[in-house]
Amino acid sequence: MFEGFRTARAVLRSLRIYYGNRERKRAMDRLYGQFIHPGDLAFDIGAHVGDRVASFRRLGARVVAVEPQPALVRVLRLLYGRKRNVVIEAVLVGSSIGRADLRINVDNPTISTASAAFVDAADGAPGWEGQRWTRVIRMPVTTLDTLIARHGVPAFIKIDVEGFEADVLAGLTRPVKALSFEFTTIQRDVAHRCIERCAALGFSTFNAALGESQMLVSETWLSARDIRRWVDALPHDANSGDIYAHA
Repeated sequence: MFEGFRTARAVLRSLRIYYGNRERKRAMDRLYGQFIHPGDLAFDIGAHVGDRVASFRRLGARVVAVEPQPALVRVLRLLYGRKRNVVIEAVLVGSSIGRADLRINVDNPTISTASAAFVDAADGAPGWEGQRWTRVIRMPVTTLDTLIARHGVPAFIKIDVEGFEADVLAGLTRPVKALSFEFTTIQRDVAHRCIERCAALGFSTFNAALGESQMLVSETWLSARDIRRWVDALPHDANSGDIYAHA
């Protein structure tokens, strides 16, 4: 019961943070409006409480929201389960179909992860003090290719899965117009693998946004080599952000 209270408290905190700021919503719409247009299909891989789902819908897109955490799936179904332009998939996304362990951070579900390496990298790292992954649940795993076969080719894919991003991209074998993936400074190697995978898929230009700024860092789009150098030059306390890849 106490664990359930902690989860509810964390979810309410996320709802307040991600839905309570009007300027953040406007900035998010400006950012994603560069990639998503009315009638498009968008995938939100790691939907959490669905703030990106809300933005994609405001931009006129149909959305496939993928979230494995049971508590967050309940929130998504409450908010969007009756919306005709939203499909909710309660699964992990990875390199191949199967099953995998999801490590739950009860007090901070936004950083729950299927990556044991992410948990190891966070252990003792400055800025990650006190984070604990105390539950493990076995979850089904699908792939981006399978989601595309089921729902259609998206104009944009957002991937935010706490260190599992390269595994998600390994399950994509066909190009899409644009995508984003989260990176952290405790796992720059994962960002490198994601950039390499995007380049192999035919993405030629890259940009980034730090944290939850919703603002691209460069007025001009960068090459794969230059975005790798940018990631490597970041100070540790930059912590995290999103890299955008465009065909």
